Amino acid sequence: MTDSTHRKAIIDALLSLLETGPLERIGLNDIAKAAGISLADLRGEFSSVVAILAAHMKDIDRTVLSADTSDMGDEPARERLFDVLMRRLDAHAGHKVAIRSLIRSTLCNPPLALVMNGLAARSMSWMMTAAGISAAGPKGALRAQALTLMYVRVLSVWANDEDPGLARTMAALDRELARAERWSGFLDTMLAIPERLQAGRWRARRRRDPDSDDGIEAA
Repeated sequence: MTDSTHRKAIIDALLSLLETGPLERIGLNDIAKAAGISLADLRGEFSSVVAILAAHMKDIDRTVLSADTSDMGDEPARERLFDVLMRRLDAHAGHKVAIRSLIRSTLCNPPLALVMNGLAARSMSWMMTAAGISAAGPKGALRAQALTLMYVRVLSVWANDEDPGLARTMAALDRELARAERWSGFLDTMLAIPERLQAGRWRARRRRDPDSDDGIEAA
């Protein structure tokens, strides 16, 4: 096997094992055996089970990001994000049983939930960027975290949605995006408050001391 073949075999092995048991019972020996490789080859590719999950999520990111989005330019941000996240769910389609298993594990394992949250937030930053929504700075980080929590709720609906048309999933995503849109407006307002307060302090200072050098000098 080449290194790239090893990588795919390892990820596929972990996903297959998740279909038959919880993550906390899957060891590196199990993954190596299922992938048909040695522990040395496994170690050459990944340092831990979490690293394998991170690689799988990165692959999903790349699948979504490689799609042509040129036809979404005139759509509202909410519609662009809806499209991007539905494409992400489509990319998960072959691993629904494994994802159900992973969701159950995160619900009863807070440390795992914390780690998975970090990985998912990183992916959501990329999804926002793909939808033309800024993920930069503290505001972007807060948006990505809010989107992560939203997406996990939708993912739980999707994992149990057996309708080929995914009607329940799309309805859940639409509701969550509406909620996120309201939250984003609230966030914009809250983040603007310190700026307004700071501007108010500078104006008050200038009124008290008109000759202050803190202002911009005339040329």
